Amino acid sequence: MKPETNNELEIEGVLNPAAVRGTDGELYLFPRLVAKNNYSRIGIARVKFDDSGDPVNVERLGIALQPEADYEKRPNGGGGCEDARVIYLEPLKYYIMTYTAFGPPGPRIAMAKSTDLFNWERLGLVSYLTYKHIDFDGINNKDACVFPEYIPSPHGNVSIAMLHRPLFPGTRPEEIAKQSGNRKIDDHKESIWISYYNLKDSGPSLRYDRFTSHHRLAIPEQAWEKIKIGAGAPPVLTKFGWLVIYHGVHALNGSTVSDPELCYSAGVMILSEKEPQKILYRSSEPILKPELPEEMVGTIANVVFPTGTDRRDDIGKPNRIDVYYGMADNRIGVARLDLPETLE
Repeated sequence: MKPETNNELEIEGVLNPAAVRGTDGELYLFPRLVAKNNYSRIGIARVKFDDSGDPVNVERLGIALQPEADYEKRPNGGGGCEDARVIYLEPLKYYIMTYTAFGPPGPRIAMAKSTDLFNWERLGLVSYLTYKHIDFDGINNKDACVFPEYIPSPHGNVSIAMLHRPLFPGTRPEEIAKQSGNRKIDDHKESIWISYYNLKDSGPSLRYDRFTSHHRLAIPEQAWEKIKIGAGAPPVLTKFGWLVIYHGVHALNGSTVSDPELCYSAGVMILSEKEPQKILYRSSEPILKPELPEEMVGTIANVVFPTGTDRRDDIGKPNRIDVYYGMADNRIGVARLDLPETLE
């Protein structure tokens, strides 16, 4: 999917789509549509497949969300509903969207729900209980996605679990890239977190109550993710456990502290099915990195940014997962991932 010529809603790119199957069996994308001055909306598109079952094109179907709430609009006329992730939560019989609301204080995680994928009810900004000395409220946050099933919290409570990546002051990739190469990583402030919404105490509305039982899931480890990691597409249940495709950022060769050139790649984690705060497997190398011209040149160069997956149960191949991702913050690509027989 690439920006339509003369479409003002997409003049600065289409990127970072959510991907989810509708109750009609069709696959829908929810791409970020970027208008002039980085004004972002979340669109709706239906994926078209060829006779062999490969995705080849999209049909645009309109807008899912655009900046309307105060927390999505900025005083200067800017605003953003960005980088959606969507899952269908079977026990509640509705879809949940997490997205980045770019309002006056900066990027924050917001949620919405829908029964049909076309009409969305805002649930407001996500809030959190404090964890030890860390307060997630009031902090920039991105890359949130929800598990598509109820998950037991570490305390055994039936919960909705969410991955997210707080951006504490000084931890944006552009800031970290300007620090020395032998810097010490802050285990708490540079990590992917998993947090839980206790359904017993809060009920299923997802309004007003807070995520809690926070657990630091993963910190940067390998050279290709040294500058930043963040959650990507929502977890997919596989024969090995929950598969999470995430992104990592590193500085390219020739990059300088004063002029950093960053590269976004994608890796994979497998989390325990019943205790997803436990990592069972993590790839040491990227499974997807910028190699195509459309990934190396664009609004932001050298970016692959996965945000949606489609397990191909529809064609009887549950071990095949199609990965939808942003290409250089300008257009959308799809890659095929086949699960191995065994893990390393």
